[in-house]
Amino acid sequence: MQRIPLNPRENWQQKVESLGLTFHTLENGTPYWDESAAYQFTAAEIDTLESAGNQLQEMCLAAAQHIIDEKRYAELDIPASAIEAIEWAWNSEPPAVYGRFDVAWAGAQSGSAPKLLEYNADTPTSLLEAAVVQWHWLKDMPASLVSYKPDQFNSIHEKLIAKWKDVDPYLSKPIYFAALDNPDNPEDQLTVTYLRDTAQQAGLETRQLSMHEIGWNDAHQSFMDLDDHPIFSIFKLYPWEAMLQEEFAPHALDTYTAVRWIEPIWKMLLSNKGILPILWQLYPNHELLLESHFDGPGSMRNYVRKPLMSREGANITLVRDNATVVSTPGPYNGKQIYQALAPPAIFDNRHTVLGLWMIDQDCSGMGVRESFSPITGNLSSFVPHFFK
Repeated sequence: MQRIPLNPRENWQQKVESLGLTFHTLENGTPYWDESAAYQFTAAEIDTLESAGNQLQEMCLAAAQHIIDEKRYAELDIPASAIEAIEWAWNSEPPAVYGRFDVAWAGAQSGSAPKLLEYNADTPTSLLEAAVVQWHWLKDMPASLVSYKPDQFNSIHEKLIAKWKDVDPYLSKPIYFAALDNPDNPEDQLTVTYLRDTAQQAGLETRQLSMHEIGWNDAHQSFMDLDDHPIFSIFKLYPWEAMLQEEFAPHALDTYTAVRWIEPIWKMLLSNKGILPILWQLYPNHELLLESHFDGPGSMRNYVRKPLMSREGANITLVRDNATVVSTPGPYNGKQIYQALAPPAIFDNRHTVLGLWMIDQDCSGMGVRESFSPITGNLSSFVPHFFK
């Protein structure tokens, strides 16, 4: 695993915009999509990452079953009102499409296995960049840069289309795609638009709307679109824990068995940071895991403190030798977990996080994020990768 400086393509901004990536540059002029470098892996390293993603998926599903069997919902601050829907969804297996493991790894030369940081199982973004933009970058890579034909760990696009075809019989049509309409955070809308496109390529009838445009019809006991058509199948890029705080939450729970929500509500168990100490309890000292606890750092002197529910690196505290080194602001409060610091994965003074994309149950590709800060946030750069 190496970070290789490169010359960006001529007119790279127009090229990524043509693929739908409109927020390629931050307000200060720093590229979010950064092709002034690329990460090079060996084929063996890609095999290691793919295997890690598949193992972690099996372990997380076993952990979800354990939470349900042992009724450990309160430890994850899961509302009691949601338990019935979670258990119904878990046992009935309505469609689930995707997720992303964030892992820390410095490559085979580190002598360590990839380490799970967290599982974005409900509302992962940076999907278009991983599935499409970096693939087109690879096709444009000049042959003079490397002496072999480079490849990329990336079958995300094809696997998404195949997954939509697979779940098609279980969905009422049209399937709606919804996210918050927030001009300050266009990534959610971009991700939903891309996922809708993959569903359309799979032959599904689709419609798109904002979360606030979803209405409730009391007479029909049904969610409605702006034309008063009932909604029975919907992909929502909006966290379940946030949905359950909304005014319409009781309706979503009462009618859960009649609506195909993607991702299903049981994903709350895996997107919750509480899954990390539970995994450590079930698989103590597993090579893919970092020591994690609910009730304090224990004997750890170097650790990260995270809220059970948070996004984009908010409200994270990093501690070294029992002293706070970095702490990020944010809106997330409540119960927290304590996770050991991962072995360093630093290249050219940049902290690197690898996002392993799970489509259905298969590890299907990777995206690389990097930051000068040890805490990855929503403005951390996305850098393409390839392997030989």
